[in-house]
Amino acid sequence: MTMDTRETIMTVARKMVQTRGYNGLSFRELAKEVGIKSASIHYHFPTKGDLGSALARRYTEDGIAYLSGLREDSDDLNLWMKGYTEIFRMALVNDNRMCLCGIMAAEYDDLPSEVRVEVDNFTDVNVRWLSDVLSVCRPQLTDDERLSQALAIYAAVEGAQLVARGRGDIAVFDTTIQAYRTAGLLP
Repeated sequence: MTMDTRETIMTVARKMVQTRGYNGLSFRELAKEVGIKSASIHYHFPTKGDLGSALARRYTEDGIAYLSGLREDSDDLNLWMKGYTEIFRMALVNDNRMCLCGIMAAEYDDLPSEVRVEVDNFTDVNVRWLSDVLSVCRPQLTDDERLSQALAIYAAVEGAQLVARGRGDIAVFDTTIQAYRTAGLLP
């Protein structure tokens, strides 16, 4: 087995989870989609929990790189927040998918502990980044107030994505995000 096979498994599995959720991830269907035997998937990921945690960890790492790039490439707060909401929007544009960790969080009670840890880490990364952004645009807030507002922003953006996906209408996401901006929830 090559690393290419592992990467292909992860790519196809990510799409499955973003579309069907963690409970919709099947090694048998994944193997069929990738064009390999189920045992080959088990070679790379002995359990579904191993695969789920690897997916969430990679998703978080990709998110960290993206969010870091937003702040490194510009000093414009509006571009930071536009870029932040855009990443959630792009999942919808890409076959009406959900944020990987957001859809996994909806199934939190069913997740193995190793997957829960990675899903929690994704939330923590988003809240920390948003809190850092709030420290720039709302410096009067205490650390606790910034963390609370950051969590509210994260939850609101995830929620906007969820409702838009359920409606099958990306305009719902766009309208909701604009309403958040107008109301002052988003900087």
